[in-house]
Amino acid sequence: MAQQHTTSLRLRLRYRFDNLVAGGTTPLIGWLALACLAVVVPASAVLVWADRAAPPTFSGRLTAVWVSVGQTLKLGGAVGSPLYVLASVTLALVALLFVSTLVSLITTGINGRILSLRRGHSTVLEAGHTVVLGWSDQILPVVSELVAANANQRRSAIAVLAPRDKVDMEDEVATGLCGTGRRTGGTGATRIICRSGPTTDPTALARVSPQTSKAVLVLPPDGDSGDAHVVKTLLALDAALPRPRGTVVVAAVRDARNHLTAKLAAGPGGHVLCADEIIARLLVQTARQPGLSLVYQDLLDFDGDEFYTAAAQGLAGRSFGEALLAFTTSSVVGLLHADGRVVLNPDPGTEIGADDRIILVSEDDDTAVPEPAGPWVDEDAIVTARPRSRYAERLLLLGWNRRAPLVVEQLDEFVSPGTTLDVVALGDGATVRAAAEVAAARSRIEVAFHSGDITDPDVLAKLDVPSYDSVIVIGETDRETAPVPVPAATAPATAPAAATARAPGTAPPVFAPEAGSATDDRTLVTLLHLRAIGEAAGRELPLTTEMSDDGNRLLAPARAGADFIVSGRLISLLMTQISESGHLADVFEELFRAEGSEFYLRPVADYVRTDREVAFATVVESARRRRECAVGYRLRAQTATAPSYGVRLNPDKRRPVRFGEHDWVVVLAES
Repeated sequence: MAQQHTTSLRLRLRYRFDNLVAGGTTPLIGWLALACLAVVVPASAVLVWADRAAPPTFSGRLTAVWVSVGQTLKLGGAVGSPLYVLASVTLALVALLFVSTLVSLITTGINGRILSLRRGHSTVLEAGHTVVLGWSDQILPVVSELVAANANQRRSAIAVLAPRDKVDMEDEVATGLCGTGRRTGGTGATRIICRSGPTTDPTALARVSPQTSKAVLVLPPDGDSGDAHVVKTLLALDAALPRPRGTVVVAAVRDARNHLTAKLAAGPGGHVLCADEIIARLLVQTARQPGLSLVYQDLLDFDGDEFYTAAAQGLAGRSFGEALLAFTTSSVVGLLHADGRVVLNPDPGTEIGADDRIILVSEDDDTAVPEPAGPWVDEDAIVTARPRSRYAERLLLLGWNRRAPLVVEQLDEFVSPGTTLDVVALGDGATVRAAAEVAAARSRIEVAFHSGDITDPDVLAKLDVPSYDSVIVIGETDRETAPVPVPAATAPATAPAAATARAPGTAPPVFAPEAGSATDDRTLVTLLHLRAIGEAAGRELPLTTEMSDDGNRLLAPARAGADFIVSGRLISLLMTQISESGHLADVFEELFRAEGSEFYLRPVADYVRTDREVAFATVVESARRRRECAVGYRLRAQTATAPSYGVRLNPDKRRPVRFGEHDWVVVLAES
């Protein structure tokens, strides 16, 4: 009861104090003066009366009390005639007023400056820094990779501009980088500078000094209007940057329909990535080549080996085939011609020009040192590849989103005639005609759409998932819809039991994706059921999964080293690679084109003998004779061992390796 009374009294006193403060300056000054006198006067009286040397008379002691109060309150405490005391007190009050005002003005100015700095409105005075415009789930991967790229720099800076509170951005970046576990540890020698403001305002862009930066990255914000915001930011950047530009501008859009618009806004020299097209192609490549996602992960982040270019030096006038064995610690993959053309895996007889540059995979830009690897080639270990016939496959696509038509289109370019693709996804009748067009436009692959919830274990159990040659899981949003019919002409005879009856003239669902945890949540549930199906069948399912958040990938119920295409992270890695070396935009564009060369994992037994140790230079020579560029290998015995899961890119060509019959060689070859 006493505690309740105390608490109630405390609340009442606090309430009265709040009312006093809210009453304005004048009452507050008055009450503070009274409170001060109520403490100072009695205390001065106690001091005077306790002093043995105090005046003996009462009036003398009152005078002593006045002097003590005056000295304590800086009012002088003068004694004399009333007029003299009044003038003394007045002068003291005036001096106190002026000094207090001066202190207040200085304090207000300093506080205002501190507040302005905390708001992030000051201008960044840096040169050769990297500017990041926008804020999304890609910010941490981008900043983390930029920090890793600058690890060998003595002094570097990253300036971030976004319509968020400066302190909140700094705290989030610092917390996120501490949890990455990178070798660089935090930000190292790189300073992270955050500024607050809209990225579509040229005036706000000036706060991060893009005109003196080496690169500008434009991140697509979350939400349906993200691509439009990227276009507006690029237009503002075009107004802020003088031409000709010396700054590399890299942006990304999600929807393929906005790609051309963004490229026009970026202007000449700007590089715009289309996330949908890249992710769709990587999904298909990985589904066709299990383990390929690990190869791209190693190539694109700055912790492993990356693409670089090196001067031709002594290779001018020699053939590209000779250059393949001209480096022992770097893997040659192409040529950057003097006119800017990029050719990956050119004909081995292509002559290298004096102004050409060699495109290679190396640990760093200073490790691409020519050193002949020819002496380590074992001619007796080179074998002739066994002929392998192509066959029609059964493929399964679980889920449907904006990228699904691109996935189907890419599959149609790679598979053998007669291949079937069963699609199981939630349906909605408003967009069924668009998906019917996707199926009708295919020439090699037969597409059948079946309405069903991929998170429903009964639906998955009826599909006989282990019977498929490859399974692709892509994100979709949760929708409560009825089964949607599909044209009978598109359904193969081997349609799964989960398919429902379809009326003629109808088509499968198509709907826009919604990035974020909602799609990943459904994907995680689907993977959980697929794992149970694989365990019941006693085999590993050939599974490739698309996810939005790299954090959710760590939660995925899948085997170690499974193939995941994390869309946001991969696009972030590509953007940071291009920002560090602008010519890599052409390298990646060539790599992700439908035509040309791409990476494959092929049986090592098709290249070298597996009954002896061979130097990797022997593998490179064997691949050269097949008009391919060997850049690494994957050991089957280590496919479940982190962190590389058996993948070794750019090995030393002099080092001997004992391959097994079921190991793979990573080669760049024509599709």
